[in-house]
Amino acid sequence: MNVNRRAFLAVPAAVLISKKGSGGFFQSDAREEPSRPLFLAEIERERVLRAATTYLGEKPITITATSSPRSAGGRHDFFSEGDYWWPDPANPDGPYIRRDGETNPDNFVGHRHAMVRLSLQVPALVAAWKLTRDRRYAEHAVGHLRAWFIHPETVMNPHLLYAQAIKGHFTGRGIGIIDTLHLVEVARAASVLEESDAMASNDRAGVRGWFSRYLTWMTTHQYGIDERDAQNNHGTCWVAQVGEFARYTGNTGLMDFCRHRYKTVLVPGQIAADGSFPLEIARTKPYGYSLFNLDAFAIVCQTLSEPDDDLWRFELADGRGMRKAMAFMFPYIADKSRWPHKPDVQYHENWPVRHPSLLFAGHAFDRPDYRSLAKTGP
Repeated sequence: MNVNRRAFLAVPAAVLISKKGSGGFFQSDAREEPSRPLFLAEIERERVLRAATTYLGEKPITITATSSPRSAGGRHDFFSEGDYWWPDPANPDGPYIRRDGETNPDNFVGHRHAMVRLSLQVPALVAAWKLTRDRRYAEHAVGHLRAWFIHPETVMNPHLLYAQAIKGHFTGRGIGIIDTLHLVEVARAASVLEESDAMASNDRAGVRGWFSRYLTWMTTHQYGIDERDAQNNHGTCWVAQVGEFARYTGNTGLMDFCRHRYKTVLVPGQIAADGSFPLEIARTKPYGYSLFNLDAFAIVCQTLSEPDDDLWRFELADGRGMRKAMAFMFPYIADKSRWPHKPDVQYHENWPVRHPSLLFAGHAFDRPDYRSLAKTGP
């Protein structure tokens, strides 16, 4: 399976689930007392340390290491191409044509791969530091953050003007913003890393400044507005990103906006009476998109819930909410053969993975069966 935006679902997401940057799932979440507190270290310690130790020997790689002649941007501009767009057999040098659900293997993926790598390595390194307090892990994570967000030679510009381009049609599109979903974990990791003296004040200011500028672009540029208003998983992922980047940069106004949008747009617009996601089921990859959207919903709930505003328990008058969405998908995560809809046209065999929705919801709803299933997968 190509490394793409959905690869974040299978990572050792130890840092992402650290509530507000400290404590959290490494200890019991104070928001509620389930029958048994969930200690993440019991689940992920060996896995995280094994990965982080390997990453200590690998240098940072940013988007400046690769480029594509099809990009309209420069060396520091993130570039990607629409997954489902292919050369036209009748006009090979002309505009691409769409084959929904079928990924073109010849598309440029160098920048996506670099960002996925960042989202794997930094959270694992920071989680390893949090588990062991070994400064080596923190220092190496800081090196990645400096390379991506501070150093002039290797920094990525804080916008996505050239993401999800389509040859002969667009040099970039609003839906390309979903490509930075990987940065949700990076921002969470950076906030945890600030507890370490390995991250100096100028590093903190530099990384926070980058995310603040990107957040401004996401919420003011037409591409960002288009993605915000998308009615399927793209709209969910916009809220997931803006919510976390706002939390990291201390933008309480945008956090409030995202909570409101979750309750007034995402839940009523995407969850059906039975808990399914009709807009995802209508696609050519109904199973994978449903799982992906469920995880994005879970990230929104986990990032933005407060003691007096618990998004996990928010429900419309007819009962639609995260509890119902989890209940709908759980049987099909446990046994994919029970899926009542058509299989995905591509990569159906790669699902399910280690879904954060199971871990988060298992704790939020005190569901041991969710937590147990969360431990399985690649």
